[in-house]
Amino acid sequence: MTKSITDIVTENIERFTYGYVFSASDFPVDVTKQKSVNKVLENLTKAGEIRRLSKGKYYKTKLTEFGELMPDNYQIVKDLLEENGKLIGYITGYQIFNELGLTTQVSAILQIGTIKDKKNTKRSYYRIKFVKQWNTITKENIPLLQLLDCLRFFKKIPDTTPTESCRRLLYLLSKLNENEKSKIKKLVLKYTPQAIALLGAMLEALNPNEDVEMLRKSLNFQTFYDLSIPHEVLSTQKKWNIR
Repeated sequence: MTKSITDIVTENIERFTYGYVFSASDFPVDVTKQKSVNKVLENLTKAGEIRRLSKGKYYKTKLTEFGELMPDNYQIVKDLLEENGKLIGYITGYQIFNELGLTTQVSAILQIGTIKDKKNTKRSYYRIKFVKQWNTITKENIPLLQLLDCLRFFKKIPDTTPTESCRRLLYLLSKLNENEKSKIKKLVLKYTPQAIALLGAMLEALNPNEDVEMLRKSLNFQTFYDLSIPHEVLSTQKKWNIR
């Protein structure tokens, strides 16, 4: 007996984990019947069986002792991070500031570093903003790009001080191995001069013998960066025009 579209959709939704974001294209139904799938999803939403995240996107939720379970940030934006199986974006900004221990603040703004030019959008109560990334995005270099974004947006890290941010970033950079340090020095060359100067000063503070010449040569030393970092926290800053 042939299953109805409703049966196919509901059976597949039962297999989805809570918080998983899906759309009509996630069901094993011929593309000519996509309208029927959309209608079933609309009816399930009206019945309270699933929730609508944004146009054409839904998720299965449940109530917990902390309230309704929402999709995690990756699920909310996962379709914006890949295109035809290729990485075109990664989560950055406020969520990464939080994950890296630079702030305890949680934001309803989700930022995505991307090689594509995209307009800001909204999904549920989340505002999604895009930050241009000029480096090639790979799974391996995403953690380094996220770290560099923290240098790029140093003054925008919320609920902290320049002293606390600098100390935390110095600690995070100290955990990089030699291969990662070599990579991050190349990646930063496509970032802002402030990010280059900060990386150079921090790497040199961690290791006075660190080879940072290519970073130094890329900078115009008539430009200064006002970051309000105390000298005792970053003793090398004057050499990099940071003040």
